[in-house]
Amino acid sequence: MSTEVVHGPDGLVRCPWSLSAPEYVAYHDTEWGWPVDSVAGLYERLTLEAFQSGLAWITILRKREGFRAAFAGFDPEVVAGFGEDDRVRLLADAGIVRNVAKVDAAIANARVVAVLGERFVDLVWSFRTPSPRPRPGELRAVTPESTALAKALKAEGIRFVGPTTAYALMQATGLVDDHRSDCEVPDRDALRAAVDAAAARRAPEPHRTG
Repeated sequence: MSTEVVHGPDGLVRCPWSLSAPEYVAYHDTEWGWPVDSVAGLYERLTLEAFQSGLAWITILRKREGFRAAFAGFDPEVVAGFGEDDRVRLLADAGIVRNVAKVDAAIANARVVAVLGERFVDLVWSFRTPSPRPRPGELRAVTPESTALAKALKAEGIRFVGPTTAYALMQATGLVDDHRSDCEVPDRDALRAAVDAAAARRAPEPHRTG
């Protein structure tokens, strides 16, 4: 990861990765690190992070609308009802990543999430990890909390989620704040307030590891 200060088109400092492709700027500024605490929202992020495994995130981001169309807007109750015809359709859909194991996992995971409902969100949010923002050059990919989250999700029957995927999910949905310490976007007070509000709704007592 670059340690250089990187200014965006508006002159503000951002995490260096966010300026490596045009699509990243809006994602960095308006989504990455903001809280997601709905069942469908977390199922979408879980599914996309699993599909991203082994690929660049920009590949998934550019196909996101294709994924949403293919997976019924990531409504887990609808995807839970997908049968063999849907599986064949998905594996023929150039608008998504056509990977057999990942498609099968997305459908199987929807069935788990549909049963868990709001408990799925509460489980994920119980692993929120308030921690210092990373210093320039500091790279986090796996933590004790992401390892524990992956284990907890697997115990519920969730497939295709390891500690690295779990940590990417945590970064993307507000469970950790991995915007660099010198990043000026988004507004820190607004982001912190939104995350605290989500945590209060979902997990007043965070899961502890170690």
